[in-house]
Amino acid sequence: MQAVPDIAPSPPVSDRLDRQTRLTLAVLVLGGIAAVLDTTVVTIALHDLVIDLHTSVATVQWVTTAYLLALTAVIPAVGWAEARVGGKRLWLTALATFLTGSLLCAVAWNPLSLIMFRVLQGVGAGIVMTLMMTLAMRAVQGRATARVTAAISLPMAVGPVVGPILGGVLLDWADWRWIFLINLPLCAAGIIGALRVLPEDAPRSRARPVLDVVGLGLLTPGLAVTVYGLSRCGDGDAAGGYGLTAALVASGLLLIAGFVGWAARRRESALIRVSLFARRSVGSASLMMFLVGVTLYGSMFLLPLYWQLARGESALGAAMVLVPQGVGSLLSRVFIARLVERFGAPMVCFASFLVAAVATAPFALADGHTSVWWLGVVLLVRGLGLGAVMVPIVSSAYVGLEPVNVPHASMQTRALQQMGGAFGVAAAAMLLQALADRGTVGQFHWVFWVFTILAALASVASFSLPDGRLREPV
Repeated sequence: MQAVPDIAPSPPVSDRLDRQTRLTLAVLVLGGIAAVLDTTVVTIALHDLVIDLHTSVATVQWVTTAYLLALTAVIPAVGWAEARVGGKRLWLTALATFLTGSLLCAVAWNPLSLIMFRVLQGVGAGIVMTLMMTLAMRAVQGRATARVTAAISLPMAVGPVVGPILGGVLLDWADWRWIFLINLPLCAAGIIGALRVLPEDAPRSRARPVLDVVGLGLLTPGLAVTVYGLSRCGDGDAAGGYGLTAALVASGLLLIAGFVGWAARRRESALIRVSLFARRSVGSASLMMFLVGVTLYGSMFLLPLYWQLARGESALGAAMVLVPQGVGSLLSRVFIARLVERFGAPMVCFASFLVAAVATAPFALADGHTSVWWLGVVLLVRGLGLGAVMVPIVSSAYVGLEPVNVPHASMQTRALQQMGGAFGVAAAAMLLQALADRGTVGQFHWVFWVFTILAALASVASFSLPDGRLREPV
């Protein structure tokens, strides 16, 4: 196939997308929906999993944590894999992997098997969510990038709204296995569409790219062991006691430190370019994305359990109560870009996290008689805060960066968000277990106070961001 000449199109043509390009974008969105929905659908089912699999909250949190860790681990390797096999082939492989993982999750027979199959799901989802924007931008070749970005991020926007409702309906109508079976037709449609619509593409380079296997072997187990150790902190009766817990955390941190040292020596050929963290834009944005992951995924784990355990709601009832938070997140997309342009990233990020903190505190004060309508309004406001916080962080991540470093900064900030999510879920489960003697309502009160304080601290950390204006990665 001949290369397209690098000629700037005339303004009237630049924003017009042909039919093939529109179909390509539709196929990418279709393929990404299942991976995004899965994150929000599964959280509604956690209480059912505890009961049906005869396990504890501390164990079932690994259904989410293992998924996020696998998703995080695969992100840095996507660029290498795409250069080796081509975008279309990798996309199809990712969807097939996610489909297989979903089918296996649906037939899981105990907590361990479900957790292991969720790892497979996470690998597929990590590739899909990372590759989706790359293939979309390649398809449009610089045309209408703002509209394309909005279209590709549509699953991210509607997931928090549709996911809980879908999960609640499936659990009310059938059982938890259907939250995984629902992925099968979505993935199958995505695969068929990709086979018919996505253009054939060869690997991007004849040179054989080299994967940083040592870096991957240090970072992935380092994260997993650290999170596993932290998840044991609230259980003094766990096998090995606190001594083994401390050893696990220390071992995990040593592996992570070893990765940092290795990556610093490897520089550009490392799995992650740790030197970029020294740049204020990337370093501060990565910190903030980690905090977003902790507060967002931690609360996604907590809130369904709160409504079902502390307030006695059914899965469908809990799902419906959580809808306002998703609506708030969706509404924030309408105005947040203009606010960042006017007030700058640090101030908007500060205000967004502060709103999230203020809207988390009522759950730390609520009792069994607190109005559901009032808490629904609180969730709407909380969704506005958490939904708004992403744009100022992303807009500041690329300030002052050379174009060659933009893809690496994008990958690293996304990876830090998922990593923060894994830590947030593990921390929430650990705190619930450690505070079990305070009663169901009491333990949730204390954990919500912790997440209120975390959001408040994140609001202060927002001022570490550079005061840039909206920029699009190239």
